[in-house]
Order: sequence, then structure tokens, then C-alpha cells
Amino acid sequence: MALKKKKLTNHSVNKNKLVASLNPKSPITEQFRSFRTNIQYSSVDEELRTIMVTSSEPGEGKSTTIANLAVVFAQQGKKVLIVDADLRKPTLHYIFNVNNTFGFTTVLTKQKTLLKAIEQTEEENLFLLTSGPTPPNPAELLSSKSMEQFIVEAKEEFDMILFDTPPLLAVADPQIMANQCDGSVLVVLSGKTEIDHGKKSKDLLENAKAKLLGVVLNQVEAEQGGYYYYYGGSSSKKN
Repeated sequence: MALKKKKLTNHSVNKNKLVASLNPKSPITEQFRSFRTNIQYSSVDEELRTIMVTSSEPGEGKSTTIANLAVVFAQQGKKVLIVDADLRKPTLHYIFNVNNTFGFTTVLTKQKTLLKAIEQTEEENLFLLTSGPTPPNPAELLSSKSMEQFIVEAKEEFDMILFDTPPLLAVADPQIMANQCDGSVLVVLSGKTEIDHGKKSKDLLENAKAKLLGVVLNQVEAEQGGYYYYYGGSSSKKN
């Protein structure tokens, strides 16, 4: 599939967040590989192909987490699509340095086909669908028949589909998405995410009948070596 990548140079600094691509041998990238392994072994009865990543509140690192997770899945040889389903405050087009003229909303409203809307990233096997124009009714769009059709079509083209969704305590969108995905991951920020907010987010996912694959604890300071892990660990357990 030959797709043209459009550059957006004034946001190229955000590409530094793609540590798994820029420095595949780093300890941080190894954490993402462990995270990937935890996800793959979290379900022995069924293959997990659609996964959403969310957080309790903005600024906890969910978009950077899902971007690097997508990279390590692609490095494993899987054909991966990462979708910016945060239709209210999209971020992935900055991280991957592409335009956001059209994207996810364009596909859901049948203005473009999936294959014409996606961008091929610089990472082999990794494709990006940006959010597209902000719709007036994000929740309705995500719960529409078009969304069901989108998942079916995406599964025909890709091995893994990863969705970056808004924070759980802000809007209902992640709960809608969680019910449609094979699994969900919650990102919490060490020293910032309040315990009550984390518990409430977990409850919201469970109330939506989501399969919570685990929690990523973001920005944990390493005890050895004197340097700071941007991502400190992950868990495939629900506790």
C-alpha cells in the first residue's frame, strides 16, 4: 500500500516522544516491549485486535503511551493502525508530524474511505488515522452504525487497531469505545493522578463492560542508575 506522508514541520519536536522508534534499544523502549507482552498474554482464549488507551484526566501521557505501544507492535511485524479517537482534543497528528485536514471523522461520515484517509508513518508496518475535523456530536458518532462498520473494515486490513480516546472523567466517549474494543488500558501519572480519580476511572470502564487489560504507571523514577524513566511499568492485572 503506497500512501503519501504529508509533513508538518512546525510540530516536528513532538516526534521526540516516539522513543520506541528513535531509540529501540533504550530501557524505556524495553518497558514498552514488556507492556506489549503483557497485553498479548492477558487473554489466552481470544486474540486482542482492538485496544483503546485512556486516562482519568488530560496530561497523563495516554497519547504518548499509545504511540509508542503502536511502534513496538509494528516492530514485531504486525500491521498496525493507530486511530486518534480523541475527537475533542486530538494529539497524534502532532506526535507523528502530519496534517489533520481529514481523518477518523471523515471516514465515519463517509466522506473518505479508510484506505484513502490513513497515513503511512516512518515506522514500517505502522499506519495512522488522525482525528479529522472536530464534529459537533463526538459521542453520537462513536456510537453510530458507521463506527461498527469501521471496526469491521479495519480488521480486514490490519492486525492491530489501537484507539487513543479522551480522558474518562471528562466525557463519555471512552466508555462508548470501551464497549466496542477487545480491551482497554488505563494510563495514570505518578504523583499526579489522584487515587479516587483512578478508582473512579476503573469503575467507569467496568460499568461499560470493558475488558481492562491493565494500568500503565507513567513517569516513575528509577531506583537504580540515577535516571528517570518516562514510563515506569505496566500491569496486566485489574487490581
